[in-house]
Amino acid sequence: MVFLFSSVMTILDQLFFSVFNYYKGKKNKFANRVASWYITILESALVLLLGIFFAEFFKNMRMDTMSETAAWTLFGIAVVVLYFKNWIKYSGRKRRVLNAKYSGSKSFNRNIVSLWLFPVCAIILAIILLQVTK
Repeated sequence: MVFLFSSVMTILDQLFFSVFNYYKGKKNKFANRVASWYITILESALVLLLGIFFAEFFKNMRMDTMSETAAWTLFGIAVVVLYFKNWIKYSGRKRRVLNAKYSGSKSFNRNIVSLWLFPVCAIILAIILLQVTK
């Protein structure tokens, strides 16, 4: 389980630095802000997708866990927590350490359009699942 968590964080770190390095040529602070928002949107979309899946699963199992309003409130709180987690993780010294760790890697040569399609596809898939469940 720890290996899975550390490998997921490594993938998210690589995606962060792919976006960061793409926008780095324009302005450094802008690049850090955009990359932080990118990771937050991606993680939020994945949380939304998993939340909708499990909500429908629990509904089919006839388990009454929480109301829809409470679930959306919990999702909003999770997005805020994810943003602050990413802001702390990818600002300052921690970002420089991770950047030095991944500087020799050639995995940063990803197409920016495909990087932005990841969260867009996750959000579209979540909307489709939300429409199917209603």
